Amino acid sequence: MTERERSEADRLAAVTAASPLYRGLVPAKPSQPPTRARVVRVRERLREVYGVPLMKPHGQPIAELVLTVLSQSTNDRNRDVAYLRLRERLPSWEAVMRAPVAEVEEAIRPGGISMVKSARIVAILQAIADSSPALPPPPPSVAGPSAPVTAAHELSLDWLADAPIVQARDYLTALPGVGRKTAACVLLFAYGLHEVPVDTHVSRVGMRLELLRPGAPFEQLHDQMLALTPPGEELELHVNLLRHGRRTCHARRPACGECALARMCPSRGTFA
Repeated sequence: MTERERSEADRLAAVTAASPLYRGLVPAKPSQPPTRARVVRVRERLREVYGVPLMKPHGQPIAELVLTVLSQSTNDRNRDVAYLRLRERLPSWEAVMRAPVAEVEEAIRPGGISMVKSARIVAILQAIADSSPALPPPPPSVAGPSAPVTAAHELSLDWLADAPIVQARDYLTALPGVGRKTAACVLLFAYGLHEVPVDTHVSRVGMRLELLRPGAPFEQLHDQMLALTPPGEELELHVNLLRHGRRTCHARRPACGECALARMCPSRGTFA
């Protein structure tokens, strides 16, 4: 996470703690981590409502990086349209990296704030190329007699699958504009590693249930989610907390009267 992102995350955490949306959730004394039994009860109740998500790791870390950038400030449908347009117009990640930013911007326009996202995607791909091993230059018969003969860099993050998770996380968060949540998405969805993305839905539900400490910076929220999530349950907890935040535990008007977790939620009377 860059210094700018860290400052913004801390600012958002402070705003969250002071927000009326979270009134009554900032404890008077340091909160204790939830017990294993409590986490299991929450997980089981969510499982009764939403089931167990089935999603095998897809093994495409660069695709996950780009998808996560495209998902910012938009819905899933617009994100997917933007991604498919990008892949149709520029089929390889090397082509995306070498394309003019304006061309990438036009391809992803349906995803919103395309000017920012296109520059970020190209910068990320260039950073990956700069840190990747050089490939031998193509032979003249392939490159063409007038083409410059220079070494190319392979765009690959396949090494992440076997790297220590801390090393993989640190590498990803050093990429331009990549924070902890994006890195967690890559490691969990691409490789099924022990990471849990904490977005606004997961953090909101987690704070209201007092699984997570209200007002904590997002870096700490990720650490807390990892600490309370048993290995092998990362995907289920992330997806079901997110679903609950979207469908029931809304930001401004949570449907507490319809909430399957109401009896175990310390915040159930806050929004009455």
